[in-house]
Amino acid sequence: MKFFVDTADIDAIKELHALGMVDGVTTNPSLIAKSGRDILEVTKEICDIVSGPVSAEVVALDAETMLAEGRKLAKIAPNIAVKVPLTWAGLQTCKTLTDEGTMVNVTLCFSANQALLAAKAGATFISPFVGRLDDINIDGMELIGDIRTIYDNYGFDTQILVASIRTANHMKDAALIGADVATAPPAVIKGMASHILTDKGLDGFMADVKKAGIKIL
Repeated sequence: MKFFVDTADIDAIKELHALGMVDGVTTNPSLIAKSGRDILEVTKEICDIVSGPVSAEVVALDAETMLAEGRKLAKIAPNIAVKVPLTWAGLQTCKTLTDEGTMVNVTLCFSANQALLAAKAGATFISPFVGRLDDINIDGMELIGDIRTIYDNYGFDTQILVASIRTANHMKDAALIGADVATAPPAVIKGMASHILTDKGLDGFMADVKKAGIKIL
């Protein structure tokens, strides 16, 4: 499963990229706003760091303007994936951009039917939001399983990009189901290394090291 980092924080991207933990980056208007920087400028900088897909989202709601924005975003770098919402206008934009050879990430997916439409429209990625479904007491991972089954049934090339990930368990469950990609905030990815028994075991080792006066350097 590929790891995308869901942030516009350049320092966080560089840290994870240095460890080989970044296969791509996803951004959205909210993350860009948090960065306090121009969308084109920060997106270009991210593309210079990461060779994998970098999702940059349109902000228009109608197909004509979405398409114009998508074409402008696609010119930033060859690894841009234009991010469009799962609306009828978004699907129209997806089809046109895909036909033009641009990667497209269809976002804000909350049903298997929506994911099926995105695949038919030629989406490179479909982004189902598991955390937001969990918030309303719907099992987000059940949706990932449904999409995986449908895509496998018919051989769709669209990659399942699990989004709105909140916990390390979301990452594990996405991998078990067979998601192609999981995008998560830096803190979630780093948190996957944590386990209370690891901490407990390390405390024991260090106590023994101190008691025995063990030194390596």
